Amino acid sequence: MASSEHIKALLQSHLERDEDRFLSIALQVAAHEARSGHGKLAQDLRDIVQKARKPSTASGAVPIAKGLKDSSGLLYATTPKLRLTDLIAPPEVKDRLQRVIREQRHVAKLKNHGLTPRRKLLLVGPPGTGKTFTASILAGELGYPLFQVRLDALITKFMGETSAKLRQVFDALDEVRGVYFFDEFDALGSQRTTPNDVGEARRILNSFLQMIEQDQSNSLIVCASNHEEILDHALFRRFDDVVRYRLPRAAEIVTLFKDRLTAYVPGDFPWDRLAELADGLSSAEVTLVAQDAVKEMLIEDQDAITLPRLEAAVADRRGMAHDSNL
Repeated sequence: MASSEHIKALLQSHLERDEDRFLSIALQVAAHEARSGHGKLAQDLRDIVQKARKPSTASGAVPIAKGLKDSSGLLYATTPKLRLTDLIAPPEVKDRLQRVIREQRHVAKLKNHGLTPRRKLLLVGPPGTGKTFTASILAGELGYPLFQVRLDALITKFMGETSAKLRQVFDALDEVRGVYFFDEFDALGSQRTTPNDVGEARRILNSFLQMIEQDQSNSLIVCASNHEEILDHALFRRFDDVVRYRLPRAAEIVTLFKDRLTAYVPGDFPWDRLAELADGLSSAEVTLVAQDAVKEMLIEDQDAITLPRLEAAVADRRGMAHDSNL
C-alpha cells in the first residue's frame, strides 16, 4: 500500500487545493504499487488519474507523462526518499535549498497573492559536490517524482531534432508535476560565441532559452553544470536561483567520515587527521574512501578500521583522480 509519506503528501496537496501535485503523487503511488507486484491496482490508479486530467493537445508529451514512463527514452524516472538533512553542504547552500522547499510547500498561498515560488534552479560547482544529490533531495522533500533528462537521447546529429525533443520534455513538465533534472547542462547551455560553436548548437540553446522563459508549469527545473565559466550569460537571468557548490572543508569532511565510519572505528579515533588527509577531495570522493575502507575491513575479517587503512584509501582515490586527468 501507499507509504506514509505518500499519504501525508496527498492530504497536504488536497488541503492546499493543489490538483496537479495531488495527481502527480497519485501516479507515484501507482508506480509504487506496480513495483510491489500489485499490477491491477496500479493500472486502476493510472486510469483514474488519466480520466481526471484534461486531454493533452501536445501529442508528443503523452508517451513521457503516461504512467511515469518515457517510451521515447528522453526521461528516466525515480521516486527518491532523501531529505535535506542527508546533504552535507555549506550552510548557504542548504539555506537556499530550504527556501525553495518552503516556497513550494506554500505554492497555493503565494499564488493567491500573485506570487510565483522558486522552481527554476541552476546548480554549479566542481564534480562530486552534491548537485545531482540535490535534485533527489528536492524530489524527496516535496514528494515529487524525479525525471532525469537523458542528454544522450536528447541531443542528436540531425538538424532540428534536438529542439523538437526538447519541446517534448517541456510538454512533459506541464503534464506531470515533478523535478526535471538536466545534468551536465553545459552540453546544452555553453556560450554561443565559443570558437567551436556551430549553428545547430546556437539553435538548441536559443530553443532552451525560449522554452524555459515561457514555461509556466508547476514542475521544478533543475540544471547542473561543473563548468559555470562556459555557460552562456543569457541563461542566468532565466533561473530563479543559482546555487554554487564547493569542495568540502575540514568540518564537512569530518562529518562525512563520521556518518559512515563511526560504527567501525575505536572511540578515540583521530577524526581531525582525516580532515587533513582528505583535503581537496569532493564529497563523493570522501564517501567512496569511507566505503572502500569498510569493504577492505570486512573482506579481511578485521574488527575495526585503522588510520593507516584510511590513509591508503585516500591515496588510492587521489591516484584515480590523477589518472583521470592525464
